Amino acid sequence: MKYRFLKILCVLCLAPLLLSGCWYEDTEEPDSGQLLVSQEQAEPQQEDVILPTGFTLPYLPGQTMDPVTCADGMQQVVGALLYEGLFQLDEHLEPQQVLCSGYTYDPETYTYVFTLRTGVVFTDGTPLTAGDVVQTLRRAKSSARYGERLKNVASITAGEGSVTVVLTGPGTGLAALLDIPIVKAGTESAAFPTGTGPYAYSGEGGPHLTANPHWWQSGKVPVETIGLSAAEDRDTMLYQFTSHDIQLITADLTGTAPVSVTGSISFQDADTTILQYVGFNTQKAPFDSAALRSALRLGINRASVVGAYLSGHGTAAQFPISPVSPLYPSELEETYSYDAFAAAMTEAGFASGSARTVTLLVNSENSFKVSAAEQIARSLSAFDLSIEVRTLPWEEYTAALAAGDFDLYYGEVKLTADWDLSALLGTGGSLNYGGWSSAQTDQLLASCAAASDRGAALKNLCAHLRQQSPILPVCFKSTSVLVQTGVVEGLKPTMANPFYDLTACTIRLREE
Repeated sequence: MKYRFLKILCVLCLAPLLLSGCWYEDTEEPDSGQLLVSQEQAEPQQEDVILPTGFTLPYLPGQTMDPVTCADGMQQVVGALLYEGLFQLDEHLEPQQVLCSGYTYDPETYTYVFTLRTGVVFTDGTPLTAGDVVQTLRRAKSSARYGERLKNVASITAGEGSVTVVLTGPGTGLAALLDIPIVKAGTESAAFPTGTGPYAYSGEGGPHLTANPHWWQSGKVPVETIGLSAAEDRDTMLYQFTSHDIQLITADLTGTAPVSVTGSISFQDADTTILQYVGFNTQKAPFDSAALRSALRLGINRASVVGAYLSGHGTAAQFPISPVSPLYPSELEETYSYDAFAAAMTEAGFASGSARTVTLLVNSENSFKVSAAEQIARSLSAFDLSIEVRTLPWEEYTAALAAGDFDLYYGEVKLTADWDLSALLGTGGSLNYGGWSSAQTDQLLASCAAASDRGAALKNLCAHLRQQSPILPVCFKSTSVLVQTGVVEGLKPTMANPFYDLTACTIRLREE
């Protein structure tokens, strides 16, 4: 997680916070933007900070706040203060128990039993029940937002203080998928369904959030009241942020659709499960050669790509698991070395002097991706290989991938926090555009799903991927929370929650 103060004119794209696990949902082509710094990056002097009299967030009036069905963006930021899940992902993308106090897993029947935390009540004072959890999870399973991650769930039933989830097959990482916010059954159709979070909605005297006196965590919240400011669209929200009528928004700082925000602004980055990578068409020459693919793996200076072309909003990665995760096999990493790249290309038979030109596809809408792809193409265009970058509009780009009409492509995918790579690398996987098929890969993927020691299983998988290199991971992107400088201190945003560890946060206001 990175934290910087900027006194800036910045061009950025707002990205929604998803309680499902990320600050934007559409990883096929997420919104993005550019950050242009016009002054020095430095913490402003105290006298430059003009504090507000209240802390206010934007929201969409007239639209539901139900975390399963609400609109992406503003609603989920507010919802992070209203609702809690059985688990939440921490800064290492690991699940931590929240409404769940413990669980068991039977590998023979693929059955989980989650024990609910005792003493938890909703903001209206009624107790949390297993029926509430079951109702939300069943709705989530059939929803557009959460349906894919719960596709392997066969049944969800309520017990006495517990919830039983039966899977269709092995799945030892389910806890990482259950950060789904829970609402009180029967209130989901309300504009603001009832939750168990640190704040509750109140419309008395105008829409706002008030500290929840029933909050089971009983920690001190940073302010008793948080204002809600109606923002019918993104332009309205940006105007409110620029004028300091609202104090916090979320953004993806490396994407498309740029907009302008001016003023004294601070931002913090949070690590995500969003992987950027180079994919191969493994069904045709020359990338049907594992030796060539593995050689090219050594030719990317990933740290340089992240620093120079993603403005530091990411973490270099050699494997399709985030380096911030304790499951990342850092011991398998290799230090970038041009000499090692050259030796591997020679060993692969690509130093004969007979040049071959191939094409790297990238979608044209995202200038950051285009720049990263161009740099990678330059780095890998060596010896017998010449790589030309071809930019295509999004629809043409995805059509080319679906048709297998490419040599290489620069891709981006939001992985789930259980690090299930089946869709990306499994035979016939929905995201396996390169047509990679390997019985050993499929076996290792299945072992990861069933393993009690997930770290060891993922390490074995990554060692195999290092040899075969069906894709070349580049980095995991970061997302950002922007705030009015000097107002919020101790903010620790995570991928799914800009207010993670809320009780450690301080909000400074001007006394009237």
